[in-house]
Parts: sequence; C-alpha cells; structure tokens
Amino acid sequence: MSVQDFSRVLAQVRVVGVLRAPSVPGAVEAALAAARGGLRAIELTFTTPGVLEAMRELREQLPEGVLLGAGTVMNAQQGRSALEAGAGFLVSPHLGEDLLELAREAGVPYVPGVLTPTEVTRAKGLGAGAIKLFPVGSCGGVGYLKDLLGPFPNLQVLATGGIRPAEVPAYLQAGALAVGLGSNLFPRGALEGGDWAAIEVATRRALEEAGVA
Repeated sequence: MSVQDFSRVLAQVRVVGVLRAPSVPGAVEAALAAARGGLRAIELTFTTPGVLEAMRELREQLPEGVLLGAGTVMNAQQGRSALEAGAGFLVSPHLGEDLLELAREAGVPYVPGVLTPTEVTRAKGLGAGAIKLFPVGSCGGVGYLKDLLGPFPNLQVLATGGIRPAEVPAYLQAGALAVGLGSNLFPRGALEGGDWAAIEVATRRALEEAGVA
C-alpha cells in the first residue's frame, strides 16, 4: 500500500485500534473480536509477547478489508520482521530515521511518533507521510492539534494517546485523519480474562460513541 493510499484509508476508517495483548492467543482472539465489532484497522504492538507469531496468524484469519499493522516498532530490525510477518504498515512512538529508510525501501507506510513543531518539521523533511501525534491527549488534546495545524495546515495526523471515544469527533473535525484508541476497545479485564464477547461489545460501543460505526 502506498503512502497516499494509506492516508486515504486512514481517513476512511477514522479509528485505529491499538492492541497490547498479554499473549499470542489473546492477541489473535481480541483482534478477531474487535473486527467482529466493526474495527477496520488494528495496530498490534511489539509489547505483545510473541507479536510476530500473532501477526502471522491474524494475517490469515482477519476478514478481508481489515488493515493490520505493527505498533511500538522501535528499530528497523523489528520493522523488517513485522513486514515479513504480514504487517501492512508500521507505527512507532518516536521518529525513527532507520524505520523511515526501511519503509521507503519496502514501499510501505510508516507513521512516526512526534509531538513538537520541531519534530514535525524534522519528520516532514525526512519524507514522512502521515505522522502519529503522541501523546496528544495529555499534551493539549484537540486544542493542541488545532494549534499545530495552523503552521502545518497540510499535516496528515493520526492522533493517539489518552483519547476517549466521545472525543473522536472533535479530533476529526479539527483535522486529524484518524484517531488511535486502545483500552476502550480492548478492556484490560476482558483481555486478561479471555472474554472475547466483551471485547466485541466494547468495540462496537466505542465506535458508536466515536461516531464511526
């Protein structure tokens, strides 16, 4: 998927589910449950034990049209492994120049994590497409996003970090392409207890509250 196509898909799905699971079976079942609940883009993080195995299984089992990417990718070695396991895009909490180079060579989308105007300028100068504005929820929220889009009106933003479903419409209206949600889609108790039905219900409820169901 090209960078341009990825930005278009982000604008269509509007919510990316950030899944930090305790195990491979937990990751697979939680992702499948969220997909049943209506989620169309999932970021499976490298903090998940056995993340590459889980990604390979999900690549085979997720319904067609559900985008699967790797999150919390810290270096090019992890990024390369994620792509080999079937990740369609890469996301990191930082601006990884090695990951930008890998993504450019592989022809896949990479969303670096940035926050400040200086970091945004650096990311754009290095050729980044969409950026992950993180952790925006605890650093000014929608107001900060609006302020940032003043000097960067064409910035393509995946807003992530501490955002509640009810806040999603405000972020989208302010100019974000999409918003990352985590625990509201994947409640910790349901993940730890293997309650996949609860995750499906939580996902459906969160997407409805976010206005993207």
